[in-house]
Amino acid sequence: MFRNYLKIAWRNLLKHKMYSIIKLGGFSFSIAACALIGLYIIHEISYDQTYPDKERIFRIVGQNIHNGELSSGTAFPAPLNVAIKQDFQEIALSGRLMPNSLFYGAGSNQITTEQNPESIYEEGFTYLDQELLHILQLPSVYGDYDHALEKPNTVVITESKAKKFFPHQNPVGQMIYLNNDHGNPYTVTAVIKDFPTTSHLHNYDFLLTLSGVIFYPGEQDNWNASNYVGYLKLHKGVDPRAFEKKLTNQVLTKYVIPTMRANGVKEPEKDAKALSLRLQPVTDIHLYSADVDDYHHVAQGDIRYVTLFGGIAIFILLIACINFVNLSTAKSANRAREIGLRRVVGSRRKGLIIQFLAESTLYSFLSVLFGLLLAWLCLPLFNQLTGKTITFPWTSWSLFPITTLSALAIGLFAGLYPAFYLSGFSPINALRGNLILGAKSPLLRNSLVVFQFATSIILIIGTIVINAQMQYVLREKVGFDKDQVLIIQGSHTLERQINTFKDELKKLPNVINTSISDYLPVRLGGVKRNGNTFYQEGRVQEEAATPGQFWQVDKDYLATLGMRLAEGRNFSADLQTDSQAVIINQTMVKRLGLKQPIGARLYNGDTFTVIGVVEDFNFESLRGGVEPICLALGNSTTMLSVKIKSQETAAAIEAITTLWKKFSPHQSLRYTFLDESYAQMYQDVQQTGNIFASFAALAIFIACLGLFGLAAFTTEQRTKEIGIRKVLGASVKGIVQLLSKDFMKLVFVAIVIAFPLAWWAMNKWLTDFAYRIELEWWIFACAALSALLIALLTICFQTIKAAMTNPTKSLRSE
Repeated sequence: MFRNYLKIAWRNLLKHKMYSIIKLGGFSFSIAACALIGLYIIHEISYDQTYPDKERIFRIVGQNIHNGELSSGTAFPAPLNVAIKQDFQEIALSGRLMPNSLFYGAGSNQITTEQNPESIYEEGFTYLDQELLHILQLPSVYGDYDHALEKPNTVVITESKAKKFFPHQNPVGQMIYLNNDHGNPYTVTAVIKDFPTTSHLHNYDFLLTLSGVIFYPGEQDNWNASNYVGYLKLHKGVDPRAFEKKLTNQVLTKYVIPTMRANGVKEPEKDAKALSLRLQPVTDIHLYSADVDDYHHVAQGDIRYVTLFGGIAIFILLIACINFVNLSTAKSANRAREIGLRRVVGSRRKGLIIQFLAESTLYSFLSVLFGLLLAWLCLPLFNQLTGKTITFPWTSWSLFPITTLSALAIGLFAGLYPAFYLSGFSPINALRGNLILGAKSPLLRNSLVVFQFATSIILIIGTIVINAQMQYVLREKVGFDKDQVLIIQGSHTLERQINTFKDELKKLPNVINTSISDYLPVRLGGVKRNGNTFYQEGRVQEEAATPGQFWQVDKDYLATLGMRLAEGRNFSADLQTDSQAVIINQTMVKRLGLKQPIGARLYNGDTFTVIGVVEDFNFESLRGGVEPICLALGNSTTMLSVKIKSQETAAAIEAITTLWKKFSPHQSLRYTFLDESYAQMYQDVQQTGNIFASFAALAIFIACLGLFGLAAFTTEQRTKEIGIRKVLGASVKGIVQLLSKDFMKLVFVAIVIAFPLAWWAMNKWLTDFAYRIELEWWIFACAALSALLIALLTICFQTIKAAMTNPTKSLRSE
């Protein structure tokens, strides 16, 4: 019997080719979109799932409530992890990571080996404890993994870097040299498998030991400097939420409050009430760290985007299902006689329901097959849009059962209403031809069309808003000149020659100015950040600390980056007193409450005199506001900024490269442009906009497929009416308007419903940005006009064709 159902379903599919193509096309494209988004979601939720005992591994996150706002961070003092391991029996293992590029070795370095004197630039360096290796239990390739980082000057490298620097050999025991420092070699003690791309640590390839490392005198016992990320592994059976409270109370009481009191804080107990510690499961780090100041400074995911894209996939699939329901019910009159005959010869309603469900399931299975092939073909483009490296799981054991169950579920969901609707026809009325249900426009079908276009309009508005915000970010005046600034990286390897190199650069005709500093107002790889607390001199005990950045720059920094002084003067190489002078930004002036900033004395462990105030500039992201910053003369030499003349970029790069080879013949010139690095800071926004645009186009396309089918069916049902109207003198324009107006009314209703929903959703999304566009009327007007125009073009293709048909053909059967 079921075989017979499928045979009839296949015949119906071939009989109504156009409608079958519309149904299959809508389903196939929607399933391809769902498959791609499903792969994206699986990829995102699979982060940090490979560590043994992952449910017992946590990262320590500090929380602080200041002026009613909660902030979170992962930077802690060096002695914290050692202290809590001794204090708490609940902790099985405790390890630290130190990725701060402020300290030599972390971040990026130039590497040489005994076999290869060529200096090669590498990123992905971090310091960590041996215990952290034990916590993570990373797969080992070579060496004694259990003791790899116990001795000073040891390093563990990943398999890919071992193959690069020591091809076809076991690198254990080999030496690597950082930044041409042959007096301080690192010994490779182990090789581990590369971190999977689904690890929040995947950007690290060189794990330097923390054994014996002291970055400055007393650093390992200093509770005032926070540079370490702490990880814990709890014993089995320990409740992490209960332990979290115990950990917070004891750490504050035993360590934080005494440190605050020693620093002169009058009421440390009061200030400590705003502080707390949270244990973040390692499996949550990737998706649940949007509100955490992540010390790794790597791109993290966001559970909100995962939810958003999952919702888009569901809506696109619903739009395709709506097409199926609409076209099935619309053509109900065409199948009325078939249903009547079946009922008369003895078919039960149950059998008819199974017949129609078999048809929808057949469509679903064919669509899943085509959809998976489409998804596979589109995956490289999707990876480009999302910045991921997702592969199609053809070899996965779960692919077949998941796709089979999905096809059954979609087929049943899409076919359930048409099956009950069509099987419920009265056999007598069906055989008499009294059924004209398909020619009508029932409330349900109209509602479904409205839902389709409302969803599409919301996606159009989302696309416009995201792209407009992106363009605003890139064009916004950020307080510095990011155009035509070339950043030379790895300049610290020039050592004592760096100032000579800078002077020679200034002599080039294409160069306007140069500056040595690796503190830059972008999130470029290797760019440094720090955190300090500032007071007015003599008021440490009277006022709360003002947190801010403390950057080391040279006297040409402001001129090279186009920053303007609001008052005061720039640094001068001729004044020795400028070694204790600082330039602060306007936000720092406001936070410290300085009425006369020039000449004011600031304290952050040392005392400085303010000689200038620079206009505020954005050095993090337009998502947040401008924070306090303090510029001081100092050595920070891993990067060199070069302001070059416009229209002479190629000539300038060639001249700079030639000069570089004279100073560093064994090291290639590495450079980027400041404006490109600035744009990369907002890569996630750009990717979101591209994904939105792609799926908005797909949703509109699928909705238009359904609208095209309904328009075709409507004109087919009204063919004789159109012929009579033409005989009586109706114009083509009048007939087109007659056939189109009902559909256009539905699009107008969709616009009315979509506008408030889109305004709410986009306004909520824009709250993430301190600097943002306004939701102006033209955005909604563009979306509405786009939807109306697309719908009109879709409908007119059929209506104009019907209106221009010779009436004798349509009336011939009369």
